[in-house]
Amino acid sequence: MNLTRALGSVGGLTLASRVLGLVRDSLFARFVGAGFASDAFLVAFRLPNMFRALFAEGAFSAAFIPMFNRKVADPAGAGLADGLAFAEEAQSVLLPVLLAMTAIMEVAAWPVVWLLWGGSDGVGDTQFAFVVTLSRLTFPYLLLISLVSLLGGILNSLQRFWVNAAAPILLNLTLIVALVVFHARDPLATSRNQAIAVTVSGALQLAWLWYNCRQNGVRLRLRLPRLSPEVRRLLKLVVPAAAGTGAVQVNLVISTALARHFLPSGSISYIYFADRLNQLPLGLIGIGLGTVLLPTISHQLGRGAEGEAMATQNRGTELALLLTLPATLALITCGFPIVSALFEHGRFDPVDARRTAQALAAYSIGLPSYVLVKVLTPGYYARGDTRTPVRYALVSMAVNLVGNFALIGPLQHMGPPLATALASTVNVALLYRTLAARGQFAADAQLRRRAPRALLA
Repeated sequence: MNLTRALGSVGGLTLASRVLGLVRDSLFARFVGAGFASDAFLVAFRLPNMFRALFAEGAFSAAFIPMFNRKVADPAGAGLADGLAFAEEAQSVLLPVLLAMTAIMEVAAWPVVWLLWGGSDGVGDTQFAFVVTLSRLTFPYLLLISLVSLLGGILNSLQRFWVNAAAPILLNLTLIVALVVFHARDPLATSRNQAIAVTVSGALQLAWLWYNCRQNGVRLRLRLPRLSPEVRRLLKLVVPAAAGTGAVQVNLVISTALARHFLPSGSISYIYFADRLNQLPLGLIGIGLGTVLLPTISHQLGRGAEGEAMATQNRGTELALLLTLPATLALITCGFPIVSALFEHGRFDPVDARRTAQALAAYSIGLPSYVLVKVLTPGYYARGDTRTPVRYALVSMAVNLVGNFALIGPLQHMGPPLATALASTVNVALLYRTLAARGQFAADAQLRRRAPRALLA
C-alpha cells in the first residue's frame, strides 16, 4: 500500500471536513459570539466527545483494529469471515454497554456537568440548568458515533479509508444547516439548536457507514452478548487503552474547569476556537497518519513482516515532519490575521480575535509532538501493547496538570494550551525512547537524511 496515496485520500476528505468545520465555527462565532451561550454549548458538546474518544475511537479502536487485522491476515484462518465474526462478538458487548452508559448519563447529567463546569458558582440556577439541558440533548451522540467507530474501523482495515474519513463532513454540514436555517436573535436558542443538530448528525453518520459497509460486503448481525475468549482478550486490551485515552480527556476536563473557574467569561471559547484551528493540520496529518498506520502496521505484523512495519513507520515519521513543521511556524506567526478573517464577525469582536490568536500560538508550539504521538502509538497498539502508552499518557497528564496550575495565572487563556503542548512533547519523547530501546523503531537512512532537511527548510 502506498502510504502517501492513502494519506492523500484520508487527508483530502479530512481537509474538506476541517474547512467545513471552520465555516461552522465562523458562523457560530457570528451568531453566538464568545460568552455564556457559547461556553455552555462547548461544554455540552465536550461530554459526548470526551466519552467517544475514551471508549470508542481511542481505546476500542486501538484494541479492536489490530485483533481484527490479525484474524483477516491469518493464513490458517478464513480471512474476512473470521474478522467479521469477531466484529459481531465485539458489537454484541459494545452495544448494551453504550445503551446503559447513555441512559446513566442522561439521568446523572446534573452532577457530571457540575464537575465539568467546575462547580455552579458564577452562574445562576437557570443558566446552569440550561447547560444541563444542552448536555442531555448532545449525549445520545456518544451511542451513535461509537457504532460509527466500530464500522469505520472495519472499513479502515479493508483499506476503504475514505468512507470513514468522509463521515465528519456530515457533522459539519448538519451544524452549518442548523446555524443558517435555525439561528435566532437569542444566542441561547441558537446554542440549543446546535445541541439538537449534534445528535442528528450522529444518526446521519451511522446511516452513511452502515450503507457503505453493506456495499462492501460487511453485514454485522445482532447477537446476544457473550464473553468469548476473544472478547475477553479485547476487554483486557481496552481497559489500559481507555486509561491512557482517559488521561488525555481528564486533561481536557481539568483545563476547561480551570479556565471556567479562574478566567473571565469567554475564555473557554478562546481556547476552543484556537484548538479548532490547531486541529486543522493535526487532523490532516496526525489523525490521517494514525488512521492509515494502525491497520497497515498490524496487518504487516500479522504476516510476520517486521521489516515492512518499521519501514512504514519511518515513512510516517518523515511525512509528519515534512508537513507539520511549516504548519507550526505559520500558525504561530500568522495566527491573528487567520483568526480575524475566519471569526471576527458579528458578536465576535477584535479583542476576542486577539486572545484566540494568542491561545493558538501556545497550542501550535506542540503541533509536531501532537502529530508524532499519532505516528508512534500504532507501533505499540499493533503489537498488542496498550499498557506502555498508558503509563506515558499518565506522566503527560501530570505534566499538563502542573503546567495548568503554574501557567494559567501569569498567561491567562494561553496557559492551558501551552501546558498541553509541553505535556505532549514529554509524551512523544517517552514513546520514541521505548520503541527505539526495544528495537521496534529505528530511523533508516532515508529518514536520517530527510529529517534535518525538513527542519532546515
